[in-house]
Amino acid sequence: MSAAATCDRKRLRVRVSGAVQGVGFRPYVYGLAMRYGLAGFVINGPEGVLIEVEGHRTSEFIAALPLEAPPLARIDHICVGETAALAAKDFSIGTSEAGKLSTQIVADAAVCQQCLSELFDPENRHYLYPFISCCHCGPRYTIAERLPYDRRNTVMRAFRLCATCAADYADPASRRFHAEAIAWPACGPRLSHGISAIAAAIAGGRSWR
Repeated sequence: MSAAATCDRKRLRVRVSGAVQGVGFRPYVYGLAMRYGLAGFVINGPEGVLIEVEGHRTSEFIAALPLEAPPLARIDHICVGETAALAAKDFSIGTSEAGKLSTQIVADAAVCQQCLSELFDPENRHYLYPFISCCHCGPRYTIAERLPYDRRNTVMRAFRLCATCAADYADPASRRFHAEAIAWPACGPRLSHGISAIAAAIAGGRSWR
């Protein structure tokens, strides 16, 4: 890399606060970084999401960041500062940062149209699976035990991902890329009571634990 090219290369540290965990924000940031050819990382942190991006198009990344956020996200504040460039080459979703929490978890979201299509498709592996979800829909608040919102901090940690779900979770092209509640019948939770019994329990104000 030439000296001139190095001078044009910036690394920015970006902190995003609001409802930005459990909404597909890290996969969204990953996609933006790929679009603009940037290196760095994104992680869940105590204040929301922490991002570092490095490259020649960081200003375009910052401009796009609040404009195309996932539908469940709510951005309250974006703090941007410059830091030393590391000549990094790759972008990744990293391990969450611990600390005193001041972020939020969103409410559960109704099943999205894409998941509904899969739910009623006999050829899809999620066919009639009651716990279908993706980055943009499904349980959030009801499965979270603590933050940051990672699978290990939810009730889903009891369900080890099968190879198929693990591949989806790690695939940037998948709708379930880093979707913490990812599951299907082979490795996820199953109904322990019939639909009619559950409906009767809800109508009667009862619940099972």
